[in-house]
Amino acid sequence: MPELPEVETIRRGLERRLCGARVTRVEIREPRLRRRVDEAALRALVGRRVEAVGRRAKYLLADVGEGLCWLMHLGMSGRLLLVPSGEPPGEHEHVRVEFDRAGSLRYRDPRRFGWMRVARVEELDEIAGLGPEALGAEIGGAALRALLRGTRRDIKAALLDQRVIAGIGNIYANEILFRAGVRPTRRCPRLSGADLDRIARATAAVLGEAVARRGTSFSDYFDSDGLPGTFQDVLAVFDRRGEPCRRCATPIKRRAQGGRSSFYCPCCQR
Repeated sequence: MPELPEVETIRRGLERRLCGARVTRVEIREPRLRRRVDEAALRALVGRRVEAVGRRAKYLLADVGEGLCWLMHLGMSGRLLLVPSGEPPGEHEHVRVEFDRAGSLRYRDPRRFGWMRVARVEELDEIAGLGPEALGAEIGGAALRALLRGTRRDIKAALLDQRVIAGIGNIYANEILFRAGVRPTRRCPRLSGADLDRIARATAAVLGEAVARRGTSFSDYFDSDGLPGTFQDVLAVFDRRGEPCRRCATPIKRRAQGGRSSFYCPCCQR
């Protein structure tokens, strides 16, 4: 699933090319996504101009004027591609939005776990209750202590909880905890102030580097221009079970945790 760095990369590409462009046509080829597309609401985009493209956690939010927002979520395998208007439909292409001067935005999703909708910002239940942005300046050690106060969960589960911090997914939670020297199974009450300071700094560093590398590409993720990210080339622990730690050469371990895979160095992470 695309996480914050991938969605932010796509946002920047869309912002660069779509801001100021007007929607001229909407074609819905398959409305049965994770949430069924409200076809009338989406077609009402015709004639509207994209004022800005924002992001909240893993959601893309296009401002189309008069308080309306076009929300897009990529789910597990969704892709948003900007292509020339005359390009034939691609495989698993479910929504096509044509613009007067920016070509055609295509939503392709083999698994159909993503969705999109148009509504007023205050009606978007998807973003209500989200925690502060993981890449925001407000995530420091003191703020992290306040956000985790009272929870007895392990730190990785807390980082993945979008109500605590918005935008972190499994790949980056693993990388953040490696950078901070903290095992993913450590319980939050057992973390010291120094641990939390390191986690806060690692969050900013890892996500910032991943955005600079335009995200992590394994199989599904490409940006809006069809280009892959490169952060997979420097992953320290994620999906590296049995491989030597880049810091100390100890083999990376994997364990199931909360229904997901956790990867860590048994020497560097305590």
